[in-house]
Amino acid sequence: MSSFRQEFIRFAVQRNVLCFGEFKTKAGRLSPYFFNAGLFNDGLSLRNLSQFYAQAILASEVPFDMLFGPAYKGIPLAAGTAIALVEQGSNVPFCYNRKEAKDHGEGGTTVGAQLHGRVLIIDDVISAGTSVRESIELIRAAGARPCGVVIALDRMERGLGEFSAAQEVQQNYDIPVISIATLDDLLGYLQVEGGMVDKFSAVKSYRDRFGVKND
Repeated sequence: MSSFRQEFIRFAVQRNVLCFGEFKTKAGRLSPYFFNAGLFNDGLSLRNLSQFYAQAILASEVPFDMLFGPAYKGIPLAAGTAIALVEQGSNVPFCYNRKEAKDHGEGGTTVGAQLHGRVLIIDDVISAGTSVRESIELIRAAGARPCGVVIALDRMERGLGEFSAAQEVQQNYDIPVISIATLDDLLGYLQVEGGMVDKFSAVKSYRDRFGVKND
């Protein structure tokens, strides 16, 4: 496991963003873990989270020209990641969309830099893929090209079919999905972290039952 991925898992556990127990998913499954990115809710945690996003982007080596944050959760993530990338020596523009078009002032459906070139979408997770689809349509309508999606955690869990939400995005739109960490990274962390044997067993059983194959 890459060091920043392990550090991210540890960071998420310490913030109680990643917690363990019994949680019902949208699919009606009982999951032994839950990831709530909304709990990255202060300045320090957002700064640290943004730095992890920047590391994942740079490690992926996916070429891009700007960042896009889907409203609403993607807005602070895109802004924070742009700041973190500056700290890594890369200054890139970013923008985000409005839920409803503005009919006064500057108008339009986006705020920030004009959509252009290769656009990297920054979001927290992919569930049904609705946010990604809407973002891709908006980017293409502006004459730009979506070049990838970056998320915090890939649950690597089957949807209605044999593929995960991330895999479906990759197949449907022919763009990569980059994650800071995956369910396999979480298993690697639980395997080596002290006092986590029971949690490792529960998560591994869930992975064996509902997980997708590695690409």
